[in-house]
Amino acid sequence: MEVADLIAPSRVVASLRAATKRQVLQELARRAASEIGVHERKLFDALLERERLGTTGLGMGTAIPHAKLPELQRLYCFFARLDRPVDFAAIDEAPVDLVFMLLAPETAGADHLKALARLSRLMRDRVVCEKLRGTDNSEALYALLTDEAASHAA
Repeated sequence: MEVADLIAPSRVVASLRAATKRQVLQELARRAASEIGVHERKLFDALLERERLGTTGLGMGTAIPHAKLPELQRLYCFFARLDRPVDFAAIDEAPVDLVFMLLAPETAGADHLKALARLSRLMRDRVVCEKLRGTDNSEALYALLTDEAASHAA
């Protein structure tokens, strides 16, 4: 599974403004709602419920909030580069500025786990993260996220 299989250019936000983790989740839920046809409050509540189980902040300034929803028929992935890092209760206590949001059907099972693993590997690649932090253009971010060489290096 490649990142290009999960994300579309319309799901990349180059400069998301938010002051808190809650605001990041609210804004991503708002943006996702219109594209996937699920009410933003339902998306937000599902993401928040998952965060209550434990942080999705991976460390090194990255996070992958995720949720499963019965209404979905396939995986959806969104990416946001934050204007300013926010506290995400990450495992290394570093603030987060690179966020993938993964939404999956309740029946996704292995596909959900494969997608999380793929995104996690990408976010552990310091070179990729620095390149993502180095641009505020959504088309350039999409190109970096879906670049085959970077994808396989992770």
